[in-house]
Amino acid sequence: MSDPYSQSLPAADERSPAERRAVSSLASLYALRMLGLFMVLPVLVTEGQHLNGATASLLGLAMGVYGLTQALLQIPAGTLSDRIGRKPVIIGGLLIFALGSLIAAMADSIWMLIAGRALQGAGAIASAIMALVTDLTREQHRMKAMAFIGASIGMAFSVALVLGPWLAGLGGLPLIFGVTGVLALGGIVVTLTLIPNPPRLTHRDSTAVWSDVLVQARNRQLWPLNSGIFLLHALMVAVFVAIPAHLLQLGLSTAQHGWLYLPVLLLAFVLMVPFIIVAEKKRRMKSVVLTGALMIAASLLLMALATSLWHWALVLLLYFWGFNLMEASLPSWLSKVAPAGAKGSAMGIYSSLQFFGAFVGGALGGWLLSHYGSSAVFVGLGALMVLWALYLSRCPAPPYLTSIRLVSHGCSGEQLQRLQALPGVAEVSVLASEGAIYLKVSADAFDYEAALAIIETTGEKHGSQR
Repeated sequence: MSDPYSQSLPAADERSPAERRAVSSLASLYALRMLGLFMVLPVLVTEGQHLNGATASLLGLAMGVYGLTQALLQIPAGTLSDRIGRKPVIIGGLLIFALGSLIAAMADSIWMLIAGRALQGAGAIASAIMALVTDLTREQHRMKAMAFIGASIGMAFSVALVLGPWLAGLGGLPLIFGVTGVLALGGIVVTLTLIPNPPRLTHRDSTAVWSDVLVQARNRQLWPLNSGIFLLHALMVAVFVAIPAHLLQLGLSTAQHGWLYLPVLLLAFVLMVPFIIVAEKKRRMKSVVLTGALMIAASLLLMALATSLWHWALVLLLYFWGFNLMEASLPSWLSKVAPAGAKGSAMGIYSSLQFFGAFVGGALGGWLLSHYGSSAVFVGLGALMVLWALYLSRCPAPPYLTSIRLVSHGCSGEQLQRLQALPGVAEVSVLASEGAIYLKVSADAFDYEAALAIIETTGEKHGSQR
């Protein structure tokens, strides 16, 4: 298998054409899948009411059940991609996702819709895609690659909230799920034709290792972040169980909901950017995350009082502003505190809880709506976010560290001491079975070339971690 990165690599600060093509194709692949998942969020509860056996509780379950299967299979799918390759797992996951979309499109009962949504979630490819990013990019460009993919997901979310209601107005849920299935098949075409075939790498900062997952599950530094992403995505699904009915009552048809969401999402994104810059450049991440959490809590409490479209526009702006701040900041915080060589396992737990939160949010939101009404959904979830913010306020701010991976097929105790003594190095972890050394460093003070000189290796051409 040829390696497109071993030939004619540009200077370290310049991305190669192969890297640019890989990142753009992976971003489009991820966006296609997430677009398919997100389109149904703003319309499923209102459009699914005609299904046989539909109740508010079961519609909420249908909203979130994809998160349950996704959470259960997230880490196993990443591990499987280490063994059989990234592309087979991605293609298999997209085929499962397409099949689930087909079942959901044909559903005439709520239970058939739930089965289709569960099968959609079983096509868990997120971990394999992120591992492929690591395989296809060099260390100095990996943060940019991850940021680009993150931006593509955010754009997919925004487009989905507009496109979903429009498609629902044209053909209801069958059309939405039909388009979702076509998008999944389009993702297979992207995988086969546009994404390069790199050599597979063993890399503990990109995929989870089962033995380390158990260790990181007991890491108390990670649980504020794990619980935060769980709650954030539980809220995201739960609020969309309740919001569409309010907009309908105010005279806004389902097809028009997207025109309320679009300007709100765009403005929320613009307002988020300065805060993210402050979080990273001014090292105020804890304050920014707490600000986002309190924005979400305030918006949820105000949703219980909203009585006009202008009220909803303002509270949704506040909600998405806070949501974007937390969604962008929490994974960055996790990468800073995850131990050297354990980021993949820590991120596997984090991602699994993110999807499990979507499941709980759908099920809980539907149950609360069915038994106590939408005000209970908004006030109850707002109170939970306030409690989480109080929990986070007692946690230390994250150190501003990044992970570095160095190839080493043997390193003496004296060399390890010299590595540990380098300016900016906070932690060193040797994994002899992988032939690698992982470090947690302060990027401002760390000298990468000095570290390479110590271990007497030129390092990987593309597989070091960021």
